[in-house]
This record gives sequence, structure tokens and C-alpha cells, in this order.
Amino acid sequence: MIFNKITSIKINFTIFSIIISGFIMLHDKVFALSGREIMKKVIDRDEGDNSVSETEMILIDKKGKRRVRNFKTYGSKKGGFSKSLIIFISPADVRNTSFLTYDYDEFGKEDEQWLYLPALRRTKRIASSDKSGSFMGSDLNYSDMTSPDLDLYDYTLMKETEIKGQKVWQIKSVPKTKDEVKKSGYSKSIIFIRQDNYVMIRGLRWVHNKRRNKYLDVKKLEKIDGIWVSTEMHVTTKSGKKILHKTILKEKNMRFYQDEVNGNLFTIRRLEKGL
Repeated sequence: MIFNKITSIKINFTIFSIIISGFIMLHDKVFALSGREIMKKVIDRDEGDNSVSETEMILIDKKGKRRVRNFKTYGSKKGGFSKSLIIFISPADVRNTSFLTYDYDEFGKEDEQWLYLPALRRTKRIASSDKSGSFMGSDLNYSDMTSPDLDLYDYTLMKETEIKGQKVWQIKSVPKTKDEVKKSGYSKSIIFIRQDNYVMIRGLRWVHNKRRNKYLDVKKLEKIDGIWVSTEMHVTTKSGKKILHKTILKEKNMRFYQDEVNGNLFTIRRLEKGL
């Protein structure tokens, strides 16, 4: 009788465990994030406000020849509207070249960008048809300088994996329209998002109408003033295994909540003033 009682308890406990396990699995499945939901969290994560930083941009051609450019960036993000001003410091041939961006979260409102060329004393507005072009000879497009409009892309969560000991989501991103493909310059992308902080740390992009890909790799990620910042990033353009060009970006002296950053910075007038 005692044996039967113990056996019955064991059986009931096993059934209970199966039910609970099934519930947990179902619970996780029901509440799992979709690819789009993850990307929404990426865009909505705290990126700090009123920031100032200095960046070293290293351009490396297919023969290994290097060019170094340095610029200063001012940034502000308030109420679904981000603004940034980049002013090149050196070398002399690009000094005071400036780039102003208005990045809107609002669906259907196109981001605005302007480039000031001091040698020509001319400000050029970057048209939609030009946003797939290279930003200052780098491996970044003008379209890479703003956040994507989520409603213009299909996001598919491919799997969960690990990179450098960190759990990440692997997500495929595909533009919904041919216009967006042409504007962004990419036919599709695969991106890797860290699960603990919603930061993209790796990416692969297929360049539209060209037999080449771009590989993005965040080499250093640091927390500054409570904000996660990519302090070293490599972007490499390849054709097959052959490297065509590479850009290394190194952030220095990143600071947030600076009083010098105000609305007067993010204007065409300030863009054309330089340092």
C-alpha cells in the first residue's frame, strides 16, 4: 500500500511537471518577441541626449592604403525626433565640411540631410535618390546615418545564437518596396542584436545591383553615463572574399547631457559656420 502510494505520488508529480513545463513553453512562445518588436526596442532604447563626441575615421582601400579623417558630432534626441551635426576637423582638405541630419520617427515623414562643402561655399540637400551614396568616401551610405522606418521593412526573427559570449537575436531585414531598396542601397540585411541591451553588434548587408556585401562589426561596446556606446566599429565592403574597402570608426571623448548642445546648433546657418 505504501509502495503504491509513493508510486502514485511520483506519477502525479511527473504529470504535474509535464503540465507546468508545457505551460512554461507555451508561455514563452506566446510572449516571444517578433523581429519587428525587437527592432522597435532597438530604435526606442535610450541613446542619451545632448551628446558631444569626437570620431577618428580610418579609410582603407583595397591596397591597404590608409586615410584618416577626424570629426566632431553633436546629437540631440527628443520626442521621436533626433538631430545630429557632424563637423570635420581634419585633414585640411575636408576641414569644416559639415553634415546635418533630422531623423524622424514618424511614419511617412522622410528624414532630412544637408551637406556643406566649404571649398564650394555650398550647402547641398541630400535627395532620396542620393541616400544610397557613400558618406564622405566611407563604407557607410547616407541612409546608414538615420534609423530605418520600421513600416517600410519586413523583419524576420531567424534564430537565437551567441556572439563573443553574448546572447543575440539574428534578424533578417528586407525592404518592402523597390523605392526603399534604391534609397537605402541594400536589397536585404541580416543583423545581430544583443538581448541584454538591444544594441546591434554585427550586420551583413547585400548591396543593391552590385556583387558585393558590407560587413559591420562592433569591436568595442562601452557604457558611458549609463548609455551603451559603440566606441569602435569596422565596416568592410567585400566582393566574395576579396576586400574592396574598409572603414574603421573610433569614438573618443563621448559625453552626454552637455549644456553646449542646444537647438541653435542644428540649423543650416550653424552648418555653414564650421568650427
